[in-house]
Amino acid sequence: MLFEGTQTYIATEDLRIAVNAAIVLERPLLIKGEPGTGKTLLAEEIAGALGAPLLSWHVKSTTKAQQGLYEYDAVSRLRDSQLGDARVSDIRHYIKRGKLWEAFAAPERPVLLIDEIDKADIEFPNDLLLELDRMEFFVYETGETVRAVRRPIVVITSNNEKELPDAFLRRCFFHYIRFPDPETMRAIVEAHYPGIKKRLVEEALRIFFDLREAPGLKKKPSTSELLDWLKLLLNEDISPEMLRERDPKKLIPPLHGALLKNEQDVHLFERLAFLNRRER
Repeated sequence: MLFEGTQTYIATEDLRIAVNAAIVLERPLLIKGEPGTGKTLLAEEIAGALGAPLLSWHVKSTTKAQQGLYEYDAVSRLRDSQLGDARVSDIRHYIKRGKLWEAFAAPERPVLLIDEIDKADIEFPNDLLLELDRMEFFVYETGETVRAVRRPIVVITSNNEKELPDAFLRRCFFHYIRFPDPETMRAIVEAHYPGIKKRLVEEALRIFFDLREAPGLKKKPSTSELLDWLKLLLNEDISPEMLRERDPKKLIPPLHGALLKNEQDVHLFERLAFLNRRER
């Protein structure tokens, strides 16, 4: 079954090709792109489109690869032994399955999301090389080998905070989600807000892309932030004419806090607006 995108997730042709290639090759799909371009959401949409269960492992700076396999709670076992609990005779009671183990044991082929892998220690990807390649791992406490019932569809996201090891990259199918062009963005907006006024969308997109192209902007507004902004515009009943306002005092768009997320960018845009007024 091929992934073609969904009603609420507009997948470009190159993204659809990448997803389906990774599924056919049974390789992890490594997704990069600007924050807010739908990398994490992609795994959810693949699972929904294919009717597969979704397992999500959200990586933090303190996350260790072992946690994805399993964790052995030796402290609880020691406490129970002191209390005379009969469960201590079976060490399995103190082993907590990680997301990879859950994915390997799933009766249906699941989608496994490893989200923001670059947040963890640099050795994190290397520590998962064999497990993701062979789809098996050894549990030392019980002496058993856990093998995948069915090879899961693995989606790995990265924000490029750290370079990933070459050995890890060789085992992945890579795709970079390019920022949507205006035509694709219109389709995304329509998917989230069916029937939205075209004139409002056109004015909002004009302002949005102008903001993204402003020189020196520290954080460019993302797709998700555009959708949030449009939701606010609809809620406040902002008209296309109000967005097209030429009053020099109103050059910063209304509700700009949905688009500009730090004071440096707000001040930058205020300076650009001031220079624009002087030129007039």
